[in-house]
Parts: sequence; C-alpha cells; structure tokens
Amino acid sequence: MEPLNSTLGSGFLLMGILNDSGSPELLCSTITVLYMLALTSNGLLLLIITMDARLHIPMYLLLGQLSLMDLLFTTVVTPKALVDFLSRKNAISFGGCALQMFLALTLGGAEDLLLAFMAYDRYVAICHPLNYLVLMRPRICWLMVATSWTLASLSALGHTLYTMHFPFCKDLKIRHLLCEIPPLLKLACAGTSRYELMVYVTGVTFLLLPLSAIVASYALILFAMLHMASSEGRKKALVTCSSHLIVVGMFYGAAIFMYILPSSFHSPKQDNTISVFYTIVTPALNPLIYSLRNKEVMGAMRRVLGKYMLMTHSTP
Repeated sequence: MEPLNSTLGSGFLLMGILNDSGSPELLCSTITVLYMLALTSNGLLLLIITMDARLHIPMYLLLGQLSLMDLLFTTVVTPKALVDFLSRKNAISFGGCALQMFLALTLGGAEDLLLAFMAYDRYVAICHPLNYLVLMRPRICWLMVATSWTLASLSALGHTLYTMHFPFCKDLKIRHLLCEIPPLLKLACAGTSRYELMVYVTGVTFLLLPLSAIVASYALILFAMLHMASSEGRKKALVTCSSHLIVVGMFYGAAIFMYILPSSFHSPKQDNTISVFYTIVTPALNPLIYSLRNKEVMGAMRRVLGKYMLMTHSTP
C-alpha cells in the first residue's frame, strides 16, 4: 500500500464499537445515558466539593481532580463517537486524531498517577493521623496534582509525536473507539516493533510503579487497621479505602489489558469493548462509588441542594 500523506488535510476513518455492534441503536442509547450520567455526577461532585467549605481538605481536593479528569476524558471520546454514528460520518482528520490521542493519554496518565497519590493520602490519614495536616498540607497536595498533570502531558506529547510520525497506508480504518497507539500502529507502513517495545516498557513503568505504591500503601493500611482498638474506626477506614480500591481495580484492570497484556492475548473487538469501559463506564461510576458510600459527601450534597432550594424559594 502507498503511504498516506500525513498532513492536516488527510485523515482516518474512526470505526468505533457502534458500527460492529449487533444492536447499534440500543448501544448508542446506552452510551448516551452513561455519558449524561458521567457529566451530571462528576459535575455535581465538583460543584459540591467547591462550594462546601467542610470538604476543602486534601482527600476531597484529590477527589475533585479525579472527577475533573473523568469528565474531560469521557468528553474527549464520547460526543465524537455518538455524532459519527448518528451522522454516518466516521472521518477524523490527522490533526484531530493526534489531538484526541494526546488528550486521552494525558488524562489517562494523570489519573493513573493521581490514584497513587490518593492511596498515599489514605495511608497518611489512617497510619499517621497526628501528622496528617503537615504531611498533606495544601502545598503538598497541589504539588501532587501538578506532578500528575505535568508528567502525564509530557509522556503523552512524546508518544503522540512519535506515533504520528509513521507513514500510514491507504487502509485508513482505525478499528477502535478513539485514536490510540495500538490500533494506529497497525496502519503503519514502516516497521513498528521497536516502538511497540518502547510503548510496552513505558506502559509497565507508568502503570506498575504507581500500582505498586498503591498496593504498598494499602498493605500498611490493612496492618494498621488490624491493630485499631475501635471497631468504628476500622469500619470508617474500610468504607473509605474500599471505594478507592474499587476505582483502582476498574482503572488499572482496563489499562493493563490494553497496554501491558501482549496483543496476541486480545482481539481488536475486545480492545473496543475495554475502551468503552474505561472511557465511558468508569467515569460514570466513579463519582457514584465515592459519593454513595461517603457520609460527608452525601451530607455536603444535602447542604448545597438545601441552600439552592432556599435561594430559589426566596427569590421573588
């Protein structure tokens, strides 16, 4: 095949999961509902954390950043997929594909690092409560947030530039929900084996190091919980940590399947299904997992909604 002229005017066909589905209309409706749920739940959680002064503590600062990342991540992918399906147009420009890849890698990488920092926050809160306000002071929290965004964006920029520099062949169909590295490399005319190895090594480093930190943090937390004298304290710690562990399991499970598990162990159709899970399903569920199991968040929600209702009724 002749190489595709990789200019901003050239492009790809982003096939997605809806075109290969047996019931595309039903799947489209489901994805629309999940996207609206993701927007509503993450937006509401961000609003509550911003407006309620009682939640202006490190744990909820990091949780607010997680909601922001989820909201942006699903918005980078879902509207484009839905519009393409409804308009029967699957085209995405070369520049649009590069931008989508950069944003998705940045948001995914930032969430990867943020989840590790959230585990450290829980470790400090449970194992070193007397030093919590010192070890997790605002400057440290914002440094964690900045580190997540900066490292993720630098890694994403490098991968995006290197992936998009390959010559692509005239089979322009990206059989995936979004522009990601593995499906794009299958369209390259040049040899990509060395770069695929680099992607694998980067994925292992970027995913397994934070995951190791999370596992270590929770091993220490579990040890501390077993030595707690108060059953109420153990219950509160367990509820808080279990919510985070559920989110960690969903995120890292999908990321490891996509970027670390050898491609011979999963098909393009399975990759498409997994991509729906981590770009649409997980962002919709994360705020519900955290808020419904958290009395402080639910209490803040009632206070914020109560103030809103009071203002509405008092306005002539």
